[in-house]
Amino acid sequence: MTSAPARAARHAARRPAAVAAATLSLLLAVGLAACTPQADASYADDPPAHAAATQDDPEFQDGFRHEFATVDGVRMHYVTGGSGTPVVLLHGWPQTWFSWWSIMPELAERHTVYAVDLPGLGDSTGIPDGYDKATLARYVHGLVAGRLGVHDAQVVGHDLGAAVAFQYAAQFPEDTARLGYLDLPLPGPALDAPTYRSLSWHIALHSQPEVPETLVGDDVREYLELFYPQVAFGGTAFGGTSDRTPFTDAEVDEYARTYSRPDALAGGFELYRALDQDVLDTTAADPVDAPTLLMSAEGQIDAIRGTAAPRMTNIVRAVDVPHAGHWLVEENPEFVTTELLRFLDE
Repeated sequence: MTSAPARAARHAARRPAAVAAATLSLLLAVGLAACTPQADASYADDPPAHAAATQDDPEFQDGFRHEFATVDGVRMHYVTGGSGTPVVLLHGWPQTWFSWWSIMPELAERHTVYAVDLPGLGDSTGIPDGYDKATLARYVHGLVAGRLGVHDAQVVGHDLGAAVAFQYAAQFPEDTARLGYLDLPLPGPALDAPTYRSLSWHIALHSQPEVPETLVGDDVREYLELFYPQVAFGGTAFGGTSDRTPFTDAEVDEYARTYSRPDALAGGFELYRALDQDVLDTTAADPVDAPTLLMSAEGQIDAIRGTAAPRMTNIVRAVDVPHAGHWLVEENPEFVTTELLRFLDE
Protein backbone atom coordinates (compact mmCIF):
# COMPACT_ATOMS: atom_id res chain seq x y z
CA MET A 1 0.00 0.00 0.00
CA THR A 2 1.19 3.50 -0.78
CA SER A 3 2.31 5.37 2.34
CA ALA A 4 0.35 8.34 3.64
CA PRO A 5 3.13 10.86 2.79
CA ALA A 6 3.40 9.41 -0.69
CA ARG A 7 -0.35 9.63 -1.12
CA ALA A 8 -0.25 13.26 -0.07
CA ALA A 9 2.46 14.02 -2.62
CA ARG A 10 0.61 12.14 -5.34
CA HIS A 11 -2.63 13.89 -4.41
CA ALA A 12 -0.96 17.26 -4.87
CA ALA A 13 0.75 16.15 -8.06
CA ARG A 14 -2.50 14.91 -9.56
CA ARG A 15 -4.17 18.30 -9.26
CA PRO A 16 -4.83 19.03 -12.95
CA ALA A 17 -3.74 22.18 -14.71
CA ALA A 18 -6.54 24.43 -15.89
CA VAL A 19 -7.95 23.25 -19.20
CA ALA A 20 -10.01 25.01 -21.81
CA ALA A 21 -12.79 22.48 -21.46
CA ALA A 22 -15.51 25.02 -22.15
CA THR A 23 -14.29 25.37 -25.72
CA LEU A 24 -14.73 21.68 -26.49
CA SER A 25 -17.90 20.64 -28.26
CA LEU A 26 -20.64 19.19 -26.09
CA LEU A 27 -21.13 16.60 -28.78
CA LEU A 28 -17.87 15.03 -27.70
CA ALA A 29 -19.22 14.75 -24.17
CA VAL A 30 -22.57 13.21 -24.99
CA GLY A 31 -22.22 11.39 -28.31
CA LEU A 32 -24.84 8.85 -29.29
CA ALA A 33 -26.78 6.94 -26.67
CA ALA A 34 -25.61 3.37 -26.24
CA CYS A 35 -27.39 0.33 -24.94
CA THR A 36 -24.21 -1.29 -23.67
CA PRO A 37 -21.10 0.10 -21.98
CA GLN A 38 -18.81 1.83 -24.45
CA ALA A 39 -15.29 2.99 -23.71
CA ASP A 40 -13.81 6.10 -25.24
CA ALA A 41 -11.82 5.69 -28.38
CA SER A 42 -8.17 6.54 -27.82
CA TYR A 43 -7.22 10.18 -28.14
CA ALA A 44 -3.94 12.04 -28.14
CA ASP A 45 -3.90 15.83 -28.18
CA ASP A 46 -7.62 16.61 -28.14
CA PRO A 47 -9.46 14.72 -25.34
CA PRO A 48 -13.23 14.86 -25.10
CA ALA A 49 -14.60 17.31 -22.56
CA HIS A 50 -15.35 14.64 -19.97
CA ALA A 51 -11.72 13.47 -19.99
CA ALA A 52 -9.96 16.84 -20.22
CA ALA A 53 -9.67 17.47 -16.48
CA THR A 54 -7.30 14.53 -15.95
CA GLN A 55 -5.40 14.72 -19.23
CA ASP A 56 -2.25 16.00 -17.48
CA ASP A 57 -2.18 13.02 -15.10
CA PRO A 58 -0.53 10.12 -16.96
CA GLU A 59 -1.05 7.73 -14.05
CA PHE A 60 -4.76 8.38 -14.08
CA GLN A 61 -5.01 8.27 -17.85
CA ASP A 62 -3.18 4.93 -17.98
CA GLY A 63 -5.18 3.34 -15.17
CA PHE A 64 -8.74 4.49 -15.81
CA ARG A 65 -11.16 4.80 -18.67
CA HIS A 66 -14.38 6.71 -19.29
CA GLU A 67 -17.38 4.66 -20.31
CA PHE A 68 -21.07 5.20 -21.04
CA ALA A 69 -24.13 2.97 -20.81
CA THR A 70 -27.81 3.72 -21.29
CA VAL A 71 -30.20 2.83 -18.46
CA ASP A 72 -33.91 3.51 -18.97
CA GLY A 73 -33.27 6.33 -21.41
CA VAL A 74 -30.49 7.99 -19.38
CA ARG A 75 -26.98 7.83 -20.81
CA MET A 76 -24.85 7.26 -17.75
CA HIS A 77 -21.18 8.19 -17.57
CA TYR A 78 -18.75 6.43 -15.26
CA VAL A 79 -15.00 6.08 -14.82
CA THR A 80 -13.52 2.68 -14.05
CA GLY A 81 -10.17 1.08 -13.35
CA GLY A 82 -8.27 -1.25 -11.05
CA SER A 83 -8.83 -4.86 -10.13
CA GLY A 84 -10.28 -6.73 -7.19
CA THR A 85 -13.60 -6.54 -5.37
CA PRO A 86 -15.90 -3.86 -6.83
CA VAL A 87 -16.34 -0.43 -5.25
CA VAL A 88 -19.00 1.99 -6.53
CA LEU A 89 -18.44 5.68 -5.73
CA LEU A 90 -21.36 8.14 -5.77
CA HIS A 91 -20.91 11.90 -5.60
CA GLY A 92 -23.00 14.66 -4.07
CA TRP A 93 -23.78 18.28 -4.93
CA PRO A 94 -22.22 20.34 -6.48
CA GLN A 95 -19.79 17.69 -7.64
CA THR A 96 -19.50 14.80 -10.09
CA TRP A 97 -17.50 11.55 -10.35
CA PHE A 98 -14.46 13.87 -10.33
CA SER A 99 -14.82 14.37 -6.57
CA TRP A 100 -13.16 10.96 -6.12
CA TRP A 101 -10.39 11.21 -8.70
CA SER A 102 -7.54 12.03 -6.33
CA ILE A 103 -8.02 8.87 -4.22
CA MET A 104 -9.11 6.48 -6.96
CA PRO A 105 -5.59 5.25 -7.84
CA GLU A 106 -5.01 4.08 -4.25
CA LEU A 107 -8.39 2.35 -4.13
CA ALA A 108 -7.73 0.76 -7.51
CA GLU A 109 -4.59 -0.95 -6.21
CA ARG A 110 -6.90 -3.40 -4.40
CA HIS A 111 -10.34 -2.92 -5.93
CA THR A 112 -12.17 -2.45 -9.20
CA VAL A 113 -13.43 1.12 -8.94
CA TYR A 114 -16.53 2.56 -10.60
CA ALA A 115 -17.02 6.31 -10.08
CA VAL A 116 -20.45 7.18 -11.42
CA ASP A 117 -22.02 10.44 -12.54
CA LEU A 118 -25.54 10.37 -11.09
CA PRO A 119 -28.37 10.39 -13.65
CA GLY A 120 -28.72 13.78 -15.31
CA LEU A 121 -25.60 15.16 -13.60
CA GLY A 122 -21.96 15.44 -14.61
CA ASP A 123 -21.59 13.92 -18.06
CA SER A 124 -24.60 11.63 -17.62
CA THR A 125 -27.28 12.98 -19.94
CA GLY A 126 -31.03 12.57 -20.14
CA ILE A 127 -33.65 13.27 -17.49
CA PRO A 128 -34.32 10.52 -14.93
CA ASP A 129 -37.85 9.70 -13.82
CA GLY A 130 -37.18 11.52 -10.54
CA TYR A 131 -34.41 12.93 -8.41
CA ASP A 132 -35.55 11.26 -5.21
CA LYS A 133 -32.74 9.06 -4.00
CA ALA A 134 -34.71 5.83 -4.29
CA THR A 135 -35.27 6.46 -8.00
CA LEU A 136 -31.65 7.45 -8.59
CA ALA A 137 -30.51 4.29 -6.79
CA ARG A 138 -32.53 2.22 -9.25
CA TYR A 139 -30.70 3.83 -12.16
CA VAL A 140 -27.34 3.18 -10.51
CA HIS A 141 -28.35 -0.42 -9.86
CA GLY A 142 -29.44 -0.73 -13.49
CA LEU A 143 -25.94 0.32 -14.49
CA VAL A 144 -23.92 -1.62 -11.92
CA ALA A 145 -25.89 -4.85 -11.70
CA GLY A 146 -27.81 -4.71 -14.97
CA ARG A 147 -25.19 -3.47 -17.44
CA LEU A 148 -21.94 -4.32 -15.67
CA GLY A 149 -23.07 -7.54 -14.00
CA VAL A 150 -21.74 -6.54 -10.57
CA HIS A 151 -23.74 -8.19 -7.79
CA ASP A 152 -21.40 -7.74 -4.83
CA ALA A 153 -20.88 -3.98 -4.89
CA GLN A 154 -19.37 -2.07 -2.02
CA VAL A 155 -21.27 1.19 -2.44
CA VAL A 156 -19.80 4.42 -1.09
CA GLY A 157 -21.59 7.76 -1.29
CA HIS A 158 -20.82 11.29 -0.17
CA ASP A 159 -23.34 14.04 0.59
CA LEU A 160 -26.60 13.45 -1.31
CA GLY A 161 -24.85 10.57 -3.04
CA ALA A 162 -24.74 8.92 0.39
CA ALA A 163 -28.53 8.92 0.44
CA VAL A 164 -28.47 7.26 -3.00
CA ALA A 165 -26.02 4.68 -1.63
CA PHE A 166 -28.33 4.01 1.32
CA GLN A 167 -31.28 3.45 -1.02
CA TYR A 168 -29.17 1.16 -3.18
CA ALA A 169 -28.36 -0.98 -0.15
CA ALA A 170 -31.96 -0.88 1.11
CA GLN A 171 -33.57 -1.83 -2.20
CA PHE A 172 -30.95 -4.28 -3.40
CA PRO A 173 -29.46 -5.97 -0.33
CA GLU A 174 -28.57 -9.09 -2.30
CA ASP A 175 -26.35 -6.96 -4.56
CA THR A 176 -24.73 -4.90 -1.79
CA ALA A 177 -21.71 -6.18 0.09
CA ARG A 178 -20.91 -3.04 2.10
CA LEU A 179 -22.12 0.53 2.53
CA GLY A 180 -19.96 3.61 2.97
CA TYR A 181 -21.97 6.63 4.12
CA LEU A 182 -20.09 9.94 4.11
CA ASP A 183 -21.20 13.21 5.70
CA LEU A 184 -24.94 13.53 5.23
CA PRO A 185 -27.73 13.72 7.80
CA LEU A 186 -30.11 11.05 6.51
CA PRO A 187 -33.59 12.38 5.65
CA GLY A 188 -36.04 10.06 7.29
CA PRO A 189 -37.68 9.17 10.59
CA ALA A 190 -35.05 11.01 12.63
CA LEU A 191 -35.08 14.15 10.47
CA ASP A 192 -38.19 15.31 8.62
CA ALA A 193 -38.15 17.53 5.53
CA PRO A 194 -39.08 20.89 7.15
CA THR A 195 -36.39 20.40 9.79
CA TYR A 196 -33.92 19.36 7.10
CA ARG A 197 -34.55 22.53 5.12
CA SER A 198 -33.89 24.59 8.23
CA LEU A 199 -30.38 23.15 8.66
CA SER A 200 -28.80 25.55 6.17
CA TRP A 201 -29.74 28.47 3.95
CA HIS A 202 -28.66 26.58 0.83
CA ILE A 203 -30.93 23.61 1.52
CA ALA A 204 -33.92 25.94 1.89
CA LEU A 205 -32.96 27.95 -1.19
CA HIS A 206 -32.26 24.98 -3.43
CA SER A 207 -35.60 23.43 -2.47
CA GLN A 208 -37.56 26.30 -4.02
CA PRO A 209 -39.10 25.77 -7.47
CA GLU A 210 -37.16 27.65 -10.19
CA VAL A 211 -35.72 30.23 -7.77
CA PRO A 212 -32.12 28.95 -7.55
CA GLU A 213 -31.80 28.52 -11.32
CA THR A 214 -33.04 32.08 -11.81
CA LEU A 215 -30.65 33.49 -9.22
CA VAL A 216 -27.62 31.58 -10.47
CA GLY A 217 -28.36 32.09 -14.14
CA ASP A 218 -25.14 32.09 -16.15
CA ASP A 219 -22.98 32.72 -13.09
CA VAL A 220 -22.53 29.05 -12.24
CA ARG A 221 -18.81 29.22 -11.64
CA GLU A 222 -19.12 32.30 -9.45
CA TYR A 223 -21.84 30.65 -7.37
CA LEU A 224 -19.87 27.46 -6.86
CA GLU A 225 -16.72 29.36 -5.99
CA LEU A 226 -18.60 31.25 -3.28
CA PHE A 227 -20.34 28.13 -1.99
CA TYR A 228 -17.43 25.73 -1.57
CA PRO A 229 -15.68 27.62 1.29
CA GLN A 230 -18.85 27.94 3.35
CA VAL A 231 -19.02 24.24 4.16
CA ALA A 232 -15.26 23.69 4.25
CA PHE A 233 -13.36 23.28 7.53
CA GLY A 234 -13.76 26.48 9.55
CA GLY A 235 -16.34 27.85 7.12
CA THR A 236 -19.44 29.79 8.07
CA ALA A 237 -21.69 26.71 7.89
CA PHE A 238 -19.71 25.27 10.81
CA GLY A 239 -19.78 28.50 12.78
CA GLY A 240 -16.37 29.70 11.60
CA THR A 241 -15.17 32.66 9.62
CA SER A 242 -12.79 31.05 7.12
CA ASP A 243 -13.30 31.72 3.45
CA ARG A 244 -10.66 29.24 2.28
CA THR A 245 -11.58 26.67 -0.35
CA PRO A 246 -10.03 23.20 -0.68
CA PHE A 247 -10.58 23.28 -4.46
CA THR A 248 -8.15 24.46 -7.09
CA ASP A 249 -9.29 26.76 -9.88
CA ALA A 250 -9.07 23.81 -12.26
CA GLU A 251 -11.37 21.71 -10.08
CA VAL A 252 -13.92 24.51 -9.88
CA ASP A 253 -13.66 24.85 -13.65
CA GLU A 254 -14.49 21.18 -14.08
CA TYR A 255 -17.58 21.34 -11.86
CA ALA A 256 -18.69 24.59 -13.49
CA ARG A 257 -18.33 22.95 -16.91
CA THR A 258 -20.87 20.28 -16.06
CA TYR A 259 -23.29 22.35 -13.98
CA SER A 260 -23.37 25.08 -16.64
CA ARG A 261 -25.51 22.69 -18.66
CA PRO A 262 -29.08 23.91 -17.84
CA ASP A 263 -30.48 20.40 -17.34
CA ALA A 264 -27.66 19.54 -14.94
CA LEU A 265 -28.02 22.79 -12.99
CA ALA A 266 -31.76 22.19 -12.57
CA GLY A 267 -31.13 18.52 -11.78
CA GLY A 268 -28.75 19.45 -9.00
CA PHE A 269 -31.41 21.57 -7.36
CA GLU A 270 -33.98 18.81 -7.90
CA LEU A 271 -31.89 16.70 -5.52
CA TYR A 272 -33.01 19.11 -2.79
CA ARG A 273 -36.59 19.47 -4.01
CA ALA A 274 -37.01 15.73 -3.54
CA LEU A 275 -36.49 15.92 0.24
CA ASP A 276 -40.13 15.27 1.14
CA GLN A 277 -40.15 12.11 -0.97
CA ASP A 278 -36.75 11.11 0.40
CA VAL A 279 -38.11 11.23 3.95
CA LEU A 280 -41.05 9.02 2.97
CA ASP A 281 -38.82 6.56 1.12
CA THR A 282 -36.26 6.31 3.91
CA THR A 283 -39.00 5.75 6.48
CA ALA A 284 -40.57 3.02 4.36
CA ALA A 285 -37.26 1.33 3.47
CA ASP A 286 -36.12 -1.89 5.03
CA PRO A 287 -33.25 -1.33 7.46
CA VAL A 288 -29.84 -1.90 5.90
CA ASP A 289 -27.90 -4.68 7.59
CA ALA A 290 -24.83 -4.60 5.34
CA PRO A 291 -21.64 -3.65 7.20
CA THR A 292 -21.61 0.15 7.22
CA LEU A 293 -18.93 2.80 7.60
CA LEU A 294 -19.90 6.34 8.63
CA MET A 295 -17.55 9.29 8.10
CA SER A 296 -18.28 12.92 8.81
CA ALA A 297 -16.79 16.37 9.06
CA GLU A 298 -14.81 16.92 12.22
CA GLY A 299 -17.14 17.09 15.21
CA GLN A 300 -20.24 15.93 13.33
CA ILE A 301 -20.19 12.15 13.67
CA ASP A 302 -22.69 11.94 16.54
CA ALA A 303 -25.21 14.03 14.61
CA ILE A 304 -24.75 11.94 11.46
CA ARG A 305 -25.00 8.67 13.39
CA GLY A 306 -28.16 9.87 15.12
CA THR A 307 -29.97 10.14 11.79
CA ALA A 308 -28.40 7.04 10.24
CA ALA A 309 -28.64 4.50 13.04
CA PRO A 310 -32.43 4.06 12.87
CA ARG A 311 -32.05 2.77 9.30
CA MET A 312 -28.56 1.21 9.36
CA THR A 313 -28.37 -1.67 11.80
CA ASN A 314 -24.77 -2.78 11.26
CA ILE A 315 -22.57 0.30 11.67
CA VAL A 316 -19.14 -1.23 12.17
CA ARG A 317 -17.19 2.05 12.31
CA ALA A 318 -18.08 5.72 12.65
CA VAL A 319 -15.35 8.38 12.53
CA ASP A 320 -14.81 12.11 12.26
CA VAL A 321 -12.36 13.14 9.56
CA PRO A 322 -9.80 15.38 11.29
CA HIS A 323 -9.38 18.91 9.96
CA ALA A 324 -12.12 18.40 7.40
CA GLY A 325 -15.38 20.16 6.82
CA HIS A 326 -17.91 18.76 4.36
CA TRP A 327 -15.34 18.13 1.60
CA LEU A 328 -13.82 15.04 3.22
CA VAL A 329 -11.82 13.80 0.24
CA GLU A 330 -10.41 17.19 -0.70
CA GLU A 331 -9.62 18.29 2.85
CA ASN A 332 -8.06 15.10 4.21
CA PRO A 333 -7.56 12.60 1.38
CA GLU A 334 -5.00 10.50 3.25
CA PHE A 335 -7.31 9.85 6.21
CA VAL A 336 -10.31 9.10 3.99
CA THR A 337 -8.30 6.70 1.82
CA THR A 338 -6.90 4.86 4.84
CA GLU A 339 -10.35 4.48 6.40
CA LEU A 340 -11.97 3.35 3.18
CA LEU A 341 -9.29 0.74 2.48
CA ARG A 342 -9.45 -0.52 6.06
CA PHE A 343 -13.23 -0.91 5.76
CA LEU A 344 -13.29 -2.32 2.24
CA ASP A 345 -10.56 -4.86 2.99
CA GLU A 346 -12.19 -6.30 6.12
